[in-house]
Amino acid sequence: MVYVDEYKKKLVPAEVAVKCVNSGDTVDYGFFNGKPVVCDIALAGRAAELRDVSIYTAVTVPPVPEVIKYPESFRYMDWQWSKLTRIMHSQFEVAYYSPILYHRAPFAYRYLLNQDVGEKLNKGYRSVNYDKPESGKTKWIAIVRVAPMDKSGFFNLGPQNSETSAKIEGADCVIVEVVKNMPVCLGGSEEAVHISRVDYIVEAPDDHGCFATPDIPPSDVDQKIAAHVMRYIHDGCCIQLGIGGMPNMVGKLIAQSDLKHLGCHTEMFVDAYADMIESGRMDGSRKNLDRFKATYTFAIGSQRMYDFMHNNPALASYPVDYTNDPRTIAQIDNMVSICNAVQVDLFSQVNAESRGTGQISGNGGMWDFVLGSQWSRGGKSFICLASTHTNSKGEMISRIVPGFTPGTTTTIPRQMVDYIVTEYGAVKLTMCPTWMRAEKIISVAHPDFRDDLIKEAEKMKIWIRSNKK
Repeated sequence: MVYVDEYKKKLVPAEVAVKCVNSGDTVDYGFFNGKPVVCDIALAGRAAELRDVSIYTAVTVPPVPEVIKYPESFRYMDWQWSKLTRIMHSQFEVAYYSPILYHRAPFAYRYLLNQDVGEKLNKGYRSVNYDKPESGKTKWIAIVRVAPMDKSGFFNLGPQNSETSAKIEGADCVIVEVVKNMPVCLGGSEEAVHISRVDYIVEAPDDHGCFATPDIPPSDVDQKIAAHVMRYIHDGCCIQLGIGGMPNMVGKLIAQSDLKHLGCHTEMFVDAYADMIESGRMDGSRKNLDRFKATYTFAIGSQRMYDFMHNNPALASYPVDYTNDPRTIAQIDNMVSICNAVQVDLFSQVNAESRGTGQISGNGGMWDFVLGSQWSRGGKSFICLASTHTNSKGEMISRIVPGFTPGTTTTIPRQMVDYIVTEYGAVKLTMCPTWMRAEKIISVAHPDFRDDLIKEAEKMKIWIRSNKK
């Protein structure tokens, strides 16, 4: 292999690789399953000699990053919170949310980072002046997990193309953590990084691999919501699914249906896509872009799904500024976007990321696909939620609310909402005035809460005499 000597020169223990990090620097971990494990442990081992090092990542998956145990040395920022991030924030109080329009992430890395944004960000909260490197700037270091190098000198990025190539392009130092069991995910574009762009190589133990999500069966409510959405899907539609039991249920129903020639253009590849492709329902033959390919930017799922993705030419991994740009999505006819939400108010504002001031997840690509799917010819956007949830006291609480409590995030503004779906039905809100929106939204609320919601709508003067009672 031509690049064997170069590989050997750059191969170092993790403890050596992370010596490039100084106090005040920013360290950008890979997103999703790209988050380093060996290098994270090594960096945490330097906690006593480092201060105010900023760590950025997105959708933190197990194992728990070691750096969060040393808040006096590291600040941990997550662009999109996972369940693990919420636990970390609750127990360690060191995780912070960093809002972003996901499709703009590569732009931010390429053009803002090159304007020394890392130093500008750090100045805002740095309490001590540190000795700086010879360049006079704090550094931005990228550490990402990759598949083993191929004969051409490329490390495949695995199931997390996302913003990775742009991040590597702008970093002052690049460390790759090689994972033997990382699936090789074909592109697309920017799905691999050449050894010439890498400063240090660290090898993970042979038993390291991707985090596999547990198999959580869809609930009865998920099945009812999925059934409502299915009524709007026809042959030739292109499907985007978000995370959760309900979107996966849609995929299972499609795999069992008689639908034909469906396409995939999505942010997140999930197990349901493997089901739809293997069933023959999803062949991508009618897509306007990337025909015969299932297009995505990252994936999290079961080990079966990772095995399905490995070297699979039916799939195409792309950077997020391609998959999630609403202008790209708009070029695909009959685009169907299916996303989850936490709450919807009577004005049809959508909260998909917080519980009051408490961060739950993030905007992710929801804004991108809600808008892009409605720009698509024949496209539709479905925002789905169970009508209620049960709190820690065992009380049933409506997810359809008169208005959001102070501090709640509005993820999708009312003017962008197309369909709202609960287990009680699907309602289209495009172009509807406020009173009509209130009526339609209440019609899909849990029956036990409808009368109270009507009273609140009357107080808010968005309920008129002609409304149905």
